[in-house]
Amino acid sequence: MRSKDRIAYFYDGDVGSVYFGAKHPMKPHRLCMTHHLVLSYDLHKKMEIYRPHKAYPVELAQFHSADYVEFLNRITPDTQHLFLNELTKYNLGEDCPVFDNLFEFCQIYAGGTIDAARRLNNQLCDIAINWAGGLHHAKKCEASGFCYINDLVLGILELLKYHARVLYIDIDVHHGDGVEEAFYFTDRVMTVSFHKYGDSFFPGTGDAKEIGEREGKFYAINVPLKDGIDDSSFTRLFKTIISKVVETYQPGAIVLQCGADSLAGDRLGCFNLSIDGHAECVSFVKRFNLPLLVTGGGGYTKENVARCWTVETGVLLDTELPNEIPQNDYIKYFAPEFSLKVPNGPIENLNSKSYLSTIKMQVLENLRCIQHAPSVQMQEVPPDFYIPEFDEDEQNPDERIDQHTQDKHIQRDDEYYDGDNDNDQMNIS
Repeated sequence: MRSKDRIAYFYDGDVGSVYFGAKHPMKPHRLCMTHHLVLSYDLHKKMEIYRPHKAYPVELAQFHSADYVEFLNRITPDTQHLFLNELTKYNLGEDCPVFDNLFEFCQIYAGGTIDAARRLNNQLCDIAINWAGGLHHAKKCEASGFCYINDLVLGILELLKYHARVLYIDIDVHHGDGVEEAFYFTDRVMTVSFHKYGDSFFPGTGDAKEIGEREGKFYAINVPLKDGIDDSSFTRLFKTIISKVVETYQPGAIVLQCGADSLAGDRLGCFNLSIDGHAECVSFVKRFNLPLLVTGGGGYTKENVARCWTVETGVLLDTELPNEIPQNDYIKYFAPEFSLKVPNGPIENLNSKSYLSTIKMQVLENLRCIQHAPSVQMQEVPPDFYIPEFDEDEQNPDERIDQHTQDKHIQRDDEYYDGDNDNDQMNIS
């Protein structure tokens, strides 16, 4: 057992200032609310806080097609009418609108997940958190489901440089289709998604029969659920499946997508999990004591998203939080009760015991088809991506200074490593 987990937490306030549109359910403002709640509970004093680098186009193109990345970089609300064919080709529109600072938004949230993976790879932390990440629907050549760049795939690709096997776990109410698709033909990543399936629920994939193909056969696990699943049903199934997955697959690192749209009362969700039930999954995964990268994901009742991810930050820090929310810049959003925990609702659980038992047996049977953890002939570890150098004197000294001064920066002297490729030691105080 490790004496004390070292936690790295990635945040850039600019990620919460973008606006998808008045009627769009995705509100990145929830990230500012989460961060200020984390600060109000003094959790930042127990972690190292980093501003992520903005991922370069060459980094994003490690998964995405270069033409798609270039288009995201070029398109603006003012010019989109000139590119109607490309908008259709890349699936940009109602669900995935073009808005001001779209590409910078993608660079920041993807940079956070890439940086998190690199710190884990270099053993500079045990757990890395990027609540801005977790955009699991984005595909190689197109946007999907409010997601433009798939930061999770990019983070997993980083982890694969140092780990023979990476386990991806997804507790968003929607199927983690983009991540599953990216690794569907390999045994080096096992994807496990717990999600609502059926009734034409987005994205329409994630049947238990989807198990991977070729070398990846049996390395994609889907747990399709019906409306109203509650804490006891969900956590029992989660613990049974994940414990068997870890025992069988023996991953070197875990990526956990904590989409909060699986909570009761979510604007787009249909599950009935309390924050405690959701957080119990995080706590369970933490107990494996493996390098752990934790991201956000969906979540469309933003005050509950902030509550959930703050509680889960506490869980990762082994810190129990008082239920009364402390004073913070967003306190009015938590009225009238100003409490941290949100109970589940009165929704009927349509997941019968026999249905859940059938799903569980199907998953465990597929796991038995894996004789043992696959062996990987490890090559020399490739270097981190080449990052172009820039002259700090040429940078605008006024650029984003307000956010820099607002951010808090905690560092411990023993957390850094020597070398030219230490991009992590960034003074943002």
